[in-house]
Amino acid sequence: MDKVLRMSSEKGVVIFSKSSCCLSYAVQVLFQDLGVSPKIHEIDKDPECREIEKALMKLGCSKPVPAVFIGGKLVGSTNEINFSPHTEFARGISKNATKLSQSFK
Repeated sequence: MDKVLRMSSEKGVVIFSKSSCCLSYAVQVLFQDLGVSPKIHEIDKDPECREIEKALMKLGCSKPVPAVFIGGKLVGSTNEINFSPHTEFARGISKNATKLSQSFK
């Protein structure tokens, strides 16, 4: 759990994904289209993949990937994020893209 919490705070936006997951890829592209450069952790390339998946589930993810953290806090996955350009969420992301792309301190 500590590793996931540490990793989730490395940048303004952090996405836990798997290299073979099309939903993970879609979430990454959507953030990039909004001008955000998220930190991507492809957990299937991490030797502690199973432990990371379990920690993400304990934090409240219904499925371990994709898991999106903003400001070190779990936002959710594709079900919780609506990227229609007219939503308050998307406008907030676009407005704060530079800040969200920076390292989180």
